[in-house]
Amino acid sequence: MDFATFLIQCLNALQYGLLLFLVASGLTLIFGIMGVINLAHGSFYMIGAYMAYALAPIVGASFGGGFFATLLLGLVLSVFLGYLLEWAFFSFLYEREHLQQVLMTYGLILVFEELRSLLVGDEVHGVAPPDFLSGTIALGDLMTYPVYRLFISGVCLVLAFLMYFVLTRTRLGMMIRAGSSNREMVQSLGIDIKFLYRIVFAAGVAIAAFAGMIAAPVSSVYPGMGNTVLIICFVVVVIGGIGSIRGALLAALLIGVVDTFGKVLLPQASGVLVYVLMALILLWRPHGLFRAG
Repeated sequence: MDFATFLIQCLNALQYGLLLFLVASGLTLIFGIMGVINLAHGSFYMIGAYMAYALAPIVGASFGGGFFATLLLGLVLSVFLGYLLEWAFFSFLYEREHLQQVLMTYGLILVFEELRSLLVGDEVHGVAPPDFLSGTIALGDLMTYPVYRLFISGVCLVLAFLMYFVLTRTRLGMMIRAGSSNREMVQSLGIDIKFLYRIVFAAGVAIAAFAGMIAAPVSSVYPGMGNTVLIICFVVVVIGGIGSIRGALLAALLIGVVDTFGKVLLPQASGVLVYVLMALILLWRPHGLFRAG
């Protein structure tokens, strides 16, 4: 492996890890802070990707087009979707057993898949990146790297910093962390914990959908695309530590490196390497790399 190839694989690992973190961070918020096992989280990623495909012609006809206008509209719709789902379904699950959470969220997966089939069909679709991000940069004499992948990495880094800042440096973040530790005490202080959880859930859905929207030009849009993402996101949450944002970031980057270089160096065993990594880390630290907080 020459240096240019090694550099490309490092960039691929970084981009995949950061995108994985963006999806898993929403699951970390919902699972770690609210205590809800949300099997439908991968469906929110899929919904975001399909919104990037379906909203582009609508935005083009109504507002003259624009990739960022499509992202903004999709983000607003995903926040509304998350708020509505929490009010209609998830608000009844906080005091119930995990089995009921699993059954209800699995039912949502089936509903979302059927709605996707009815609305947009079962074909594979492509989403074009904006023209100014469709180029490449040279890495050596023969190698090039897509600018859009660098854009994805940059966006994920910015959002990671914003999430860290909100959770650790703002009053909202303080209330969220307190609500995850002692819900009754937060309620006794006069904070509307139901509304707070609704905000957290809507943010988690919006983050996952946004990840799907920016990933659509790279991964295409196809049925069931959220299922594989869901499994690997749970691996990220478990490795990083349930409820830990920085743990999710480190775990996602580790998985990005292992998965990317595993496919290059050990293609026959690449599918199992991530789970071997999870087993080794849990043997070393059963609670994950970091604790919540």
